[in-house]
Amino acid sequence: MPDFIQQLDERVLVWIAEHVRCGLLDPFMMLYTQLGNTGMLFIVLGIALLFFKQTRKAGFSALCAMLIGLIVVNFTIKPLAARERPWLVIENFLNLVPEHDPNSFPSGHTNAAFAFAVAVCMSAPKKWMKITAVCMAAVMGLSRLYVGVHFPSDVLAGAAIGSLCGLAGAWVVKKVWGRVSARLPKAPE
Repeated sequence: MPDFIQQLDERVLVWIAEHVRCGLLDPFMMLYTQLGNTGMLFIVLGIALLFFKQTRKAGFSALCAMLIGLIVVNFTIKPLAARERPWLVIENFLNLVPEHDPNSFPSGHTNAAFAFAVAVCMSAPKKWMKITAVCMAAVMGLSRLYVGVHFPSDVLAGAAIGSLCGLAGAWVVKKVWGRVSARLPKAPE
């Protein structure tokens, strides 16, 4: 990471730890960020969308997007970038939750959250679903900063890559959905 970005990342993260963290928010942020471990919160929501005909396409899109994101981020970029976690770089910095993956860039939690959100935005039938998905993704990204396991540039990169994965997942499902729908017999009118 270029020095000026690293320095800015460290300053912002220390500022968050010193000025935003509080006893009231700590339990919520710690719980919410851990619900994102292995993308579990968003995987469960994606599976739940599959149970309803109206949201099935959104569910498949979200799950496809998160799979693309997993491959791109966790199996490719993270190991190549090999950026150390904040507490390993910033002296006396305290992270609020344990994190066992030593690689910080980009944020996998944020990637999964935004992949889910953008895919839902591209294919969910209701506006409230889209707004909820985006808000949940934004809070996931912020929670990663709050608990101190990522630098701001990790979260921004995770959001950007996740958004692209969300678009890709929705596109793939749209193409497959159209082909499958064209082959199904039509219901009598």
